[in-house]
Amino acid sequence: MLLPRIGFVLLVILLVLIAVLAALAIATQLRARAIEAKTPNIGELIDVGGFRLNALHVPASPEADLPPIVFIHGASGNLRDQAGAFLQPLRGRAELLFVDRPGHGYSERGGKENDTPDGQANAIARLMEEKGIERAIIVGHSFGGAITASFGVLHPDKVEGLVFLAAATHPWPGGVDWYYHLASAPVIGPIFCHTLALHAGMMRIEPATEHVFAPNPSPETYVEDTGPALVLRPSAFRSNATDVAGLHAYVTAFAPRYREITKPTVVITGDSDEIVLEEIHSKGLARDIAGSELVWIAGLGHKPDYIVTEIAIAGIETVAGKERDLQTMARKVEPRLAASRVVPAGSAPSLQAGQ
Repeated sequence: MLLPRIGFVLLVILLVLIAVLAALAIATQLRARAIEAKTPNIGELIDVGGFRLNALHVPASPEADLPPIVFIHGASGNLRDQAGAFLQPLRGRAELLFVDRPGHGYSERGGKENDTPDGQANAIARLMEEKGIERAIIVGHSFGGAITASFGVLHPDKVEGLVFLAAATHPWPGGVDWYYHLASAPVIGPIFCHTLALHAGMMRIEPATEHVFAPNPSPETYVEDTGPALVLRPSAFRSNATDVAGLHAYVTAFAPRYREITKPTVVITGDSDEIVLEEIHSKGLARDIAGSELVWIAGLGHKPDYIVTEIAIAGIETVAGKERDLQTMARKVEPRLAASRVVPAGSAPSLQAGQ
């Protein structure tokens, strides 16, 4: 009689577990739809050969003084992130293209080739062709830096210059947070993404944002304006996890090719980044790309695009051939950064290249 009872208990436990997972999956879908309703698509979907990339394309004005600029967001992001920093100050000065990377925002993921930065760089190159952009300044933030560097190696004919903002580009000691490996794993990964990830992630958005900006204060409306919750939808969460979990292996193999880059390059970073190791990534880029300029800013965290936007734009102007004293600009902002320093609560998420 004991074995049948054990079997019955196990069956009940299994049925309860299935019911709980089903309820979580339904709740995930409902919350995902609510996130999309709150953060609708502001771009257009463009076929780039078997799948569609989403992009916000803003034409230049007749008075434009800069070449076209393509912006590539980091992990856990979407095109609203870079548009929030650069759209208004650069509107009219250049043709602007803000891209949802494959599987992020409202872009489709495409094939396995888009699991690595070189595949995503190739997809963005095809997007440029579809939009009639022959050459552009490529601006990459964080994980987008690995794609920007890959773009510089693989598509030099499409590059006017490169600007790296708190980039993640080189092999680093340590790893990334455990949930990236879990979410990108076969079988258990999709289950996790469709049941638990969104609900846990919604509780972490505000504190995670504070750490991404730390030690600088985050803008009050950043979460509302840029929609980081879009990454918590099951397919986007798995795409993001696949990107991040595979980054170390990719940059280990590809980083030696950065020496092939010959285009004008500016690397902007802070010495207080909680998300990536600037000593490895930004200094590595400055070392590997001949003639590049490293702009090292004391007291700056992981978001130079928002905290020192004027220096990021000056970096864009520099690679476009304009005379800008980036080092003097950096020294001038450091007192402001020191005066506004904040200490967020809790631990920092290892979003791109963990400490």
